[in-house]
Amino acid sequence: MNIFTRSLCLSLIGMLPVASFAADKIVEKTKSDISLKLEVENAIGKGLTWMAGNQKVEGNWGQVEYPALSALTLTAFQGDPSGFYKQKFSKNIKNGYDYLLKNVRPDGGIYGKDLKNYNTAISMMALVMARNPEYETILKNGRKYLMAQQDDFGKKGMGDHPLDGGIGYGGTYKNSDINNTTTALEAIHYTRYLKSDVANDPETKELNWKAAIQFISRTQNLPEYNDQKWVTGDSDNKGGFVYFPDNTKAGEVKLADGKTALRSYGSASYNGLLSYIYAQMDKNDPRVKMVIEWLNRHYSLDENPGMEQAGLYYYYHTMAKALSVAGVDVITLKDGKKINWRQDLAKRLIDLQDADGTWVNEKSGRFWEKDPSLVTSYAVITLEILHRGL
Repeated sequence: MNIFTRSLCLSLIGMLPVASFAADKIVEKTKSDISLKLEVENAIGKGLTWMAGNQKVEGNWGQVEYPALSALTLTAFQGDPSGFYKQKFSKNIKNGYDYLLKNVRPDGGIYGKDLKNYNTAISMMALVMARNPEYETILKNGRKYLMAQQDDFGKKGMGDHPLDGGIGYGGTYKNSDINNTTTALEAIHYTRYLKSDVANDPETKELNWKAAIQFISRTQNLPEYNDQKWVTGDSDNKGGFVYFPDNTKAGEVKLADGKTALRSYGSASYNGLLSYIYAQMDKNDPRVKMVIEWLNRHYSLDENPGMEQAGLYYYYHTMAKALSVAGVDVITLKDGKKINWRQDLAKRLIDLQDADGTWVNEKSGRFWEKDPSLVTSYAVITLEILHRGL
């Protein structure tokens, strides 16, 4: 049995069983910090209280045309480790799900204006977290919808186009990227229990996992496994991820030999690790090992490595999710110093929380991080992930 399906742990926010792996050389047991754990619970409670007080009359949070924003908030409520706020704000949660269900489309997607795959996948995760059997038909249809969005631009089934195997935003935005691919694979992964029912549907296009892995590999700066001409093996970028093949959000850098490299960056690299896990890659695969090594070398809470302040809270979110699912307890820095990343990140988020219970990216509005509903959801979910390991 694959290492990813052999052992069960509690998933991204402590409710869903998901297979994980432990990277042998960097996993170490860490001591529990009860005081910090209680501080985290308090920060979560303040965040959830703010969310409850800022729900719109339609039942949504944030922009009404993007159900993913509300789905993230609902996921945060479902992950409340104390259970107190989930019970206290049960009416808010119900109204939120009522709004979410209004966005279910006849094609199986869950979306409003655009960004169809992104909104569908994140909404599916909120529905999964509800553990409501009444949502199973919606989840089956959503799973079919996402699998049908997998790109295959060249000769069908040949993987001859750089974007083949990935998933993009959907709709008019037909361009695979590692962020959307990870989000879609996450929803597909956590609805595997519905696989037999979906697979028996003759209209279902099954996900091509081989092609998905090829796309993920083509987004990684690793010449040994990436067949694209742009890939670099320089020491600073090797093992990390870019946005999609031949495109990075982190810009370019001139190397000593005169060549130009596409810079790897933090959030993309954590998404790359998550994508490998959802695709059930073995922990000993060099691609997995190399991205973990890159993440160790570039560990930072001061910035989204390669992106400065842009997407900082999304970076925290992907970090907590990926390292937890990967079974990593300790980060070893380049100088050999060992970091309990859960305690480190928990303290940082507590420091960054505003008095009203919200979080917002004060230094960058990129990727919608001036929206307190979105950023507070990221932060609360991140703290809920951390809470389990403190």
